[in-house]
Amino acid sequence: MLTRSVDAGKKAGANAGRAGESLVRAVGRFVNRAVDEMLLSDRRVISAAEGRRLLAGDEQTESRADDIQRIVVLAVPVIRALSRGARVAKFAKVPWVFVASTAVAVGVAVRTGTREIQVLSSLVAHRLEQSTGEPADPALVKKVAIDLYLHPKRKLLLKDDKLHLVRLTRKWLLGGMFGRKSDKRANRALTAAERLDPATLAESWEAVRRRQ
Repeated sequence: MLTRSVDAGKKAGANAGRAGESLVRAVGRFVNRAVDEMLLSDRRVISAAEGRRLLAGDEQTESRADDIQRIVVLAVPVIRALSRGARVAKFAKVPWVFVASTAVAVGVAVRTGTREIQVLSSLVAHRLEQSTGEPADPALVKKVAIDLYLHPKRKLLLKDDKLHLVRLTRKWLLGGMFGRKSDKRANRALTAAERLDPATLAESWEAVRRRQ
């Protein structure tokens, strides 16, 4: 019986791990699509104040409902695994109602957070385009926006071109599970974006690209 329990635990852990990877990929596609839609438009956020006004309104990310539905479905096994691990009685069954409602909350957190990154990306793109007179590099915009969103108080250093989607997904997952709001983080990130030095940023990005 002990062996079967251990094997079942390993299988559940492996399944949750695969679901977590799928969740990260789904969130990554959702965020990339939202930023790409913004970059293809002529509209840009020109200040942190404008960004805050947009986020305070009712406008949402333009996306299909099936995108969020897929994220909610993929979040379910991850939430169950995390919930079980947090319980004193590790083998106690987690109520399905709790899992379902928490998965929906995670979907809302992802949708809200993606909108915040979309607005933040628009401001980053504006700063870069005003400095260079050319369309902003989508990869640079996404890299800067996500890094600022994750660490708005930290000095931005471009050491690579990696998008930290695992950290982003984890933040929204935990935010949905524990009811954490992201508006203060988004406001700080907008302020940081407004203070960016576009010329220095472009030079650092070129250095990153040369090392690839």
